[in-house]
Amino acid sequence: MTRPFVFPGLSTRVVFGHGTLAQVPDEVARLGHSRALILSTPHQQAEAQALADRLGDKAAGIFAGAAMHTPVEVTEQAIAAFRAARADCVVSLGGGSTTGLGKAIAVRTGADQLVIPTTYAGSEMTDILGETAGGEKTTRRDPAIRPEVVVYDVDLTLTLPVALTVTSALNAIAHAMEGFYAPDRHPITEALSRDAMVAFRDALPVLIEDPVNGEARARALYAAWGCSVTLGHVTMALHHKLAHVLGGSFGLPHAETHAVLLPHTTAYNEAAVGGLLAPIADTFGHGSAGAGLWHFAKAVNAPLRLADLGMTEADLDRAAEIATRNPYANPRPVSRDGIRQLLQQAWDGQCPA
Repeated sequence: MTRPFVFPGLSTRVVFGHGTLAQVPDEVARLGHSRALILSTPHQQAEAQALADRLGDKAAGIFAGAAMHTPVEVTEQAIAAFRAARADCVVSLGGGSTTGLGKAIAVRTGADQLVIPTTYAGSEMTDILGETAGGEKTTRRDPAIRPEVVVYDVDLTLTLPVALTVTSALNAIAHAMEGFYAPDRHPITEALSRDAMVAFRDALPVLIEDPVNGEARARALYAAWGCSVTLGHVTMALHHKLAHVLGGSFGLPHAETHAVLLPHTTAYNEAAVGGLLAPIADTFGHGSAGAGLWHFAKAVNAPLRLADLGMTEADLDRAAEIATRNPYANPRPVSRDGIRQLLQQAWDGQCPA
């Protein structure tokens, strides 16, 4: 029997396909703007400049200082650049770091956002902003955070390194995983999440062997969109809390941390949610959702150990303490001993029981 649900609808305009970058100038104009500040990381500054050239007189300038975990001090620098350029909107080109910076500017200034994702991290369809200050990462939700337009250009992912392809895909799968047991889940996100799991399962092995396979890239980017929609419409739980703690307080890389934690956070909650995670077990096999995700991660050469990301075993106690200080709502009680054991398994890289 289908349970009652509320679906607020999708407010973000999505442009998806090959070569859609060419439509960005028209999308900026469609928003009613004419001076876009283009955001990127330092690594993608050349791509940001090329986009500025494409925008012509609609480009107000470039800020190529986006950083992982959205440090507040970087946001302040970007807002100063936004105002100095007399920009009237932001165009975020890149992965989660750049998307986060665009959101941080938008929620403080009221600027419209156009996001062009180049990874599968999947924050572009959400109303969520995670920011780091004073050694801790905090997260908030606000309708003003959700971008107005997202342009998905499959061609921009053809050069995505294989290692980042894998870790950002597992990052996206984490969004779908938490959507299956979220208290505000509904049939729309459940259907998208199931489809995304299968799409990633089929696409990643192809991309490891043939990174420029256009059809597999399209499948993976479509899957990332579905996972991002899910995250944008459900309540986050333990997995995202732990990822924010390890990233914000210990400086661990974002996508890789999600990838390592995913099997373990899944297994932690699996026993408490009945059959809600069965779609993951059905997709990846090995008898359970947690084990299926671990074996899949291993098969696609994803990182499996927090130890390999720079986390020391001596830090696990402090991480468990921070994670349980103000825990997110979660289907299984979040205890310090339970989280400490989860982190130990993730540090060792063991397959979760």
